[in-house]
Amino acid sequence: MIDFPTLGMGTAPIGNLYRVVSDAEARATLDAAFAAGIAYFDTAPHYGFGLAERRLGAALADHDPHGRARVSTKVGRLLLPTDAQGERHGFVDADPFEPHFDYGHDAVLRSFESSQKRLRRDRIDLLLAHDIGRLTHGDAHADHLAAFLDGGYRAMRDLRDAGAIGAIGIGVNEVAICHDLLDRVELDAILIAGRYTLLDRGAEELLDRCASADVQVIVGGPYNSGILARDLSGPLHFDYAAPDAAILARAQAMAALCRDAGVALPAAALQYPLRHPQVMAVIPGLVGADQVHDTIARLGASITDTLWPALDAAARAHPLAKAHSHA
Repeated sequence: MIDFPTLGMGTAPIGNLYRVVSDAEARATLDAAFAAGIAYFDTAPHYGFGLAERRLGAALADHDPHGRARVSTKVGRLLLPTDAQGERHGFVDADPFEPHFDYGHDAVLRSFESSQKRLRRDRIDLLLAHDIGRLTHGDAHADHLAAFLDGGYRAMRDLRDAGAIGAIGIGVNEVAICHDLLDRVELDAILIAGRYTLLDRGAEELLDRCASADVQVIVGGPYNSGILARDLSGPLHFDYAAPDAAILARAQAMAALCRDAGVALPAAALQYPLRHPQVMAVIPGLVGADQVHDTIARLGASITDTLWPALDAAARAHPLAKAHSHA
């Protein structure tokens, strides 16, 4: 059993996801998170091509010198020097590296060692193979999966057995690859982003399987790229794109139920994943001290027991296409 706090902070936003975040704003976010008692941080080399890990590492050195906070990072990409600037892979003016997919044995070890240096940590609590899956890799999926099964996975197990990491798993937003890997290898944890949320229930069967296999689950993307983050105000995004009619109808129905119950939609969205006993943590991406404070308030908001079955009924009444669940 992995022992993690139920609330963590995703660090992609402080890696300059979609916009430039100054060093000062990133540090203010992390300072506010530590002050609020957040003690789990999820990161990856991909987030700003090392930038998020560097920023997190500096804050950990100051706030958590004894290593009590939990940290998860990822492998699957090597960072190669580049002269390219501007927006790349969704990150703006990030560190001067280009991500290159490699799930092989030596690449996993190299990636882990580089993350250790950026994070200023000898030991990482959870190491995840990042973004493996057919929807991410298309025709190259078979080759990447073979590289992972033939070498990368063994490297992760060896690191765990040596005590350099506490646990191993995968960090993905595709349900199908989770089932595929559970058929083949032993995992301690799965980080599934955007597939077990108030709006998208695509990972329900996966969570039941994880319960049977004693695999812990971390839920990322509880707001589904923002549609659940602001009571349906402003421009809406679901999975980084405009929501279609079915998504919007389900979200509107849920927003109305929350409004009638006197509950903010984002509070219900944040708390929903934690209702499943196999979910050990939820990790919204945060940037800015105000988002940290809002998150703490949302997690502590009182929600009546009668609202949850009403929201479940709304989900059944407004079905989504199976493709939405990346199954």
